[in-house]
Amino acid sequence: MAKKTVKIPPDPFVEWFRSSSPYIHAHRGGIFVIYFGGEAVADGNFPSLIHDIALLQGMGIRVVLVHGARPQIVERLALRKAEMRYINGLRVTDDAALACVKEAAGAVRVEIEALLSLGLANSPMAGAKIRVVSGNFVTAQPIGIHDGVDYCHTGEVRRIDSDAIHHVIASGAIALIPPLGYSPTGEVFNLSAADVARSVAVSLGADKLISLLEGPALKDSRGRTITNLIPRELESILKRRRGMSEELRQHLKGAIHACRRGVKRIHLLRRQMDGVLLRELFTRDGVGTMLTAEHYEEIRTARIEDVAGILALLEPLEESGILVRRSRELLETEIERFVVVELDGMIIGCAALYCYEKENTAELACVAVHPDYRTGGRGDLLLDHMEQQANRLGIRRLFVLTTRAAHWFRERGFSGLPVKALPVAKRRLYNYQRNSKVFIKDLA
Repeated sequence: MAKKTVKIPPDPFVEWFRSSSPYIHAHRGGIFVIYFGGEAVADGNFPSLIHDIALLQGMGIRVVLVHGARPQIVERLALRKAEMRYINGLRVTDDAALACVKEAAGAVRVEIEALLSLGLANSPMAGAKIRVVSGNFVTAQPIGIHDGVDYCHTGEVRRIDSDAIHHVIASGAIALIPPLGYSPTGEVFNLSAADVARSVAVSLGADKLISLLEGPALKDSRGRTITNLIPRELESILKRRRGMSEELRQHLKGAIHACRRGVKRIHLLRRQMDGVLLRELFTRDGVGTMLTAEHYEEIRTARIEDVAGILALLEPLEESGILVRRSRELLETEIERFVVVELDGMIIGCAALYCYEKENTAELACVAVHPDYRTGGRGDLLLDHMEQQANRLGIRRLFVLTTRAAHWFRERGFSGLPVKALPVAKRRLYNYQRNSKVFIKDLA
């Protein structure tokens, strides 16, 4: 007597942890440069951010931290009854201001190192044993005199000692880099932390540059976070949006610069969101804006290694009777007929084309999109892709057999016809028990 299978409801934590495993594997060994301003350090939730950074390092990610210190500098300037002057958007760092910059950068560095050193048994970082290394990794030069204004100790990045940073992170330590630069003559310069982070990421050939920003997320006209962009799209946004804050504008320009100089992915995240690093890095869609050289979602011809992903997509539809069941063996022999939608390494959509050349007709089959992505127009993208492919093959008509999606196909130009309208070879295989509806579309 066969044992009865009892279905246990999925545990949300277990499901999330399993779904994050591809990203855990993909990120291991990667170089992540993470930027945050002094505002993050002053926030009461900063220990939680440090805990998440420690988690990344514990997962085998090579972490470089670049921090700012603006509120800490402003506080010290106020105590000295001084201020940082800005002319043409650039800081003027005189002797008094430089003293405050050095004090603030040192204090922030110590606070970060202290939090990363925490390892008490009753703390979230129990047993972490993280080493932090800071140093003179950045060679700088003065901005100099512009339009008659001497910017004194305000500088710009001249060179990054990437070999030294590689050595630090290869040893398992976190590299911590302040917004300071040093010259061969022993001078100290006040630098933009965001510029330092970008320069470090480019110099290291980092896998990711992650910027934790203070302002709101980058949104579209409907108020939704823009999740993925390529440089030319971001440049278009910068041209259109005149009311954007100068700080965000500079971050976006810097992201474009880094992307075009080899940093694979740039993530722009809202710093105030709790767990923003984990949400962005270990979920499919993330929570911020990611800039890549090319779109990380594509429609392409299926390969044999895609079989498992296609099966995972089709099986729920087969079990519910929407699609006819296909074995792995059959799918492997027919894989060249399939196209897939791949999103960040995951198969989220597929379709297949079966040609009947004698009648200049083809069957569109196995049209499927992952439930989480059915509102993004991917079904239409798949249909358009398959119609173009059919046209290239000289096909003049597409037909589908469906039991549940009649209205979807009718809305896209398919017309219902009797079974006898099918190609002869397909008509012989028609399953009258399923009683699928036949819809046909003439291609232009």
